[in-house]
Amino acid sequence: MYQALYRKWRPRTFDDVVGQEHITQTLKQQVSSGRLSHAYLFTGTRGTGKTTCAKILSRAVNCQNPVNGNPCNQCPACLGIENGSILDVLELDAASNNGVDQVRALRDEAVYTPAAVKKRVYIVDEVHMLSIPAFNALLKILEEPPAHLMFILATTELHKVPATIKSRCQQFSFKRILPGQIAQRLGYVAQQEGIDLTEEGAALLARLADGGLRDALSLLDQCAGGGQRVDEREILDTLGLAGNLETAKLMGQVAQRDTAAALETLSRLYRNGKDVGSVLSELSGLARDLLLRKTAPQGGAALLTGGYDEATMRSLGEQFTAQRLLQILKTLQATLPELSRSVNRRTDAELCLIRLSDEKLDESFAGLSARVARLEEQLAKGGPVQAAPAQSAPAAPVQQPAPAPTPVQTHTKSKVEDTPPWEEERPPLPPEPEEEPSWPEPESVRPAASMPQAAAPVQNVAPAPQTAAAAATPTAPAAGGGNEAGTSAFWPSFVAGLRGKVPPSVLPYLNNPAKVTGVWKNKALTLWTDTEFTRAMLNKPPILQGLAQAADACFGVTGSRVSVIAGKPPAEDLAAPVLQTAAPAQGSGDALDALLAFGEKFDNIKIQ
Repeated sequence: MYQALYRKWRPRTFDDVVGQEHITQTLKQQVSSGRLSHAYLFTGTRGTGKTTCAKILSRAVNCQNPVNGNPCNQCPACLGIENGSILDVLELDAASNNGVDQVRALRDEAVYTPAAVKKRVYIVDEVHMLSIPAFNALLKILEEPPAHLMFILATTELHKVPATIKSRCQQFSFKRILPGQIAQRLGYVAQQEGIDLTEEGAALLARLADGGLRDALSLLDQCAGGGQRVDEREILDTLGLAGNLETAKLMGQVAQRDTAAALETLSRLYRNGKDVGSVLSELSGLARDLLLRKTAPQGGAALLTGGYDEATMRSLGEQFTAQRLLQILKTLQATLPELSRSVNRRTDAELCLIRLSDEKLDESFAGLSARVARLEEQLAKGGPVQAAPAQSAPAAPVQQPAPAPTPVQTHTKSKVEDTPPWEEERPPLPPEPEEEPSWPEPESVRPAASMPQAAAPVQNVAPAPQTAAAAATPTAPAAGGGNEAGTSAFWPSFVAGLRGKVPPSVLPYLNNPAKVTGVWKNKALTLWTDTEFTRAMLNKPPILQGLAQAADACFGVTGSRVSVIAGKPPAEDLAAPVLQTAAPAQGSGDALDALLAFGEKFDNIKIQ
């Protein structure tokens, strides 16, 4: 008769147990030295070896010829305990024997000395299922047991075990087995059983087992039932999973906000027999890995599942912000538990994909955060105004004879055509003659008094477009001239050079003079921020590295140091060139200020 792999390959000695060396070594030493406890409590997730170690320990304490703390599995005691003929070692299931009467009968029987072995051992599995009266009936014999008696309790839910029981036992916590150790054990079992298991297939089964070796052996038994080669494709088809390639393709469609393509992919997988819950679960695992890579690129590498190649992870990571990945992950985690109670699982999965592809349809707090991050990114991409020079503006088509436009008229028309829609209806700002620009004005924006025939056409032209045009074409300092460059002439070009070197979400902070003040001194760029929150937003390795590279290129030095400090710069540093952030360009300034003010309120809400 065929025996399941997880039963056939159950470890028989402590040395065969995989991934629990911190427990097996202690138990072997206790058996070898005879320093045994009267009660043990084994805790941990399913399939990690709790019941297996309990059975090995019950044989080891009664073995007639132990070997370094391991049972010999050859003496009459070991063979009798293993085949169940010796009744002094009894395994109970607390789920079906959880009443106080069963525990009282066990207590009354335990006082008798064993008939065939040295110790009477009771293995109580899933002990957390006992009722409160049953636990109370067990307390006295656990506290003062006879010398020949040993209890081994096992549970997956330690929080349900009363503290009075825990305090009377030696507690051993079984940890999840690493995927590499599971894959190695699967390869050994497959070789002994004659199963053609590939390394990729073993790695996939190890990830699906989620730290439980019994689950991994059961999955291998299921996938090898047909006798064919067990590889990734065969495992995915047998278990009804979507697969890494399909999951990555679906995540890419969500990143591009292509709702139709995402729904079509889900429909195709559903027609092929894939479970929609498995599709969303794999999508959640991929979103988790992408979020870990983005928030902890160095320390989080060891936490990744490792089911995707580096090129795929890098390509997908560049298309998401941390806020959107958090929104995707929270939406998936909220949908998955509801699928088991859903009337139509496919409809719920489609609604989830629609919310993932369009943040505007997600009314949760995470969806609002993702929309704000997207708006910040869009404004950051157009933050530093880079208007085209006045002389490059296209000439208006001449439909009828008209006087040639003056240079000021040409400049005014070019600015009107280049003005975004939300800026067209804004009234002109009042002139500020006391603030003279610190750079020469272009020919196209000189006062009308120096040009003939300019009085009538320029009566309604505000000086604000002139300032925007002048600020849009700053002159970057020469190499090594960063200390001599003026503040207004340097910083706009410096911020413009940061595009592509720092995340777009931090550019609005760098563009706001009320939030960030930069000081260059002794080959060191120090950013003084208004609050600790702004400092935390800027004090990240990718941002500091981008600022250092930009400072090297701007000042003509190598090895620039960048630091971010919350507070105001000291008086002695104010004598050095202060690189204060330039005010936003005309037209986008009010929108940017409004967004930053909303961002501060939004951040305060998150902190509270």
